[in-house]
Amino acid sequence: MRLVLIRHATTAETGKRLTGRTPGVSLSPAGVEQAAALAERVGATPPAALYTSPVLRCRETARALGRAWDVAPVPYRSFAEVDYGSWAGRTFGSLRRTKAWRWVHLTPARVRFPGGETLLEVQSRAVAACEELVERHRDARVVVVSHGDVIRAILCHYLGVPLDFLQRLDVGTVGVSVVDLPVEGVPRVRSVNGCGAEVAS
Repeated sequence: MRLVLIRHATTAETGKRLTGRTPGVSLSPAGVEQAAALAERVGATPPAALYTSPVLRCRETARALGRAWDVAPVPYRSFAEVDYGSWAGRTFGSLRRTKAWRWVHLTPARVRFPGGETLLEVQSRAVAACEELVERHRDARVVVVSHGDVIRAILCHYLGVPLDFLQRLDVGTVGVSVVDLPVEGVPRVRSVNGCGAEVAS
C-alpha cells in the first residue's frame, strides 16, 4: 500500500496558538487557497480511499481533495490531533515560558501533556491505524489528512528512528509525505514534506 500523509492547510491560528482539538478552528482564506492549490497539484487519479482526522481543519482540507477526486473523505479517529490537555488553546509564546516546553523539544517521547496524551500514545494509535489500512487496502494508494505531530510520529516509526527525533522532521501545512507499506517486507519512506506531485506519481 502507498500511504500518502498530508498535513491540513493553514488556519488563522497556525504558528500562533496550539489549537489542538479546539472545536471550530477552520481554515483561513489563505488555507482555503492552499487546499485548492494542493488539489490541483495532486493529479486527477483518485486514491482507493481518503481518510481524515475528524478535526475541522483536516476535514475542510480533505473535502477540497475529495472534490478533485470525487471521493468522499472518511473521518478516522486514530488520526486525530494530539490531545494536548490543558495546553490546548494556549499561545506558543506562553508555552515557551514553561519548563515543560524545553522537554517537549528535547525528549518528546518522555512527556505527557498536562491532562492529555503522550506522543508515544499518539504514535501507537496512529501507526496501528496505518497497519489496519494496509490490511484493508493492500496494493492500493490511500491518502490520510492529519496533523503535524501525528504525521511526524508516524514517520519516525517507519524511518526506524527514536520518537525523540520527532522535532527534526519538518512537516509544514499541506506538506505531503509518502510511505510504501508492503503487506510483507520493509517499509519505504519515499518523501517527507513534499509539494503534492508525489501523490500523482
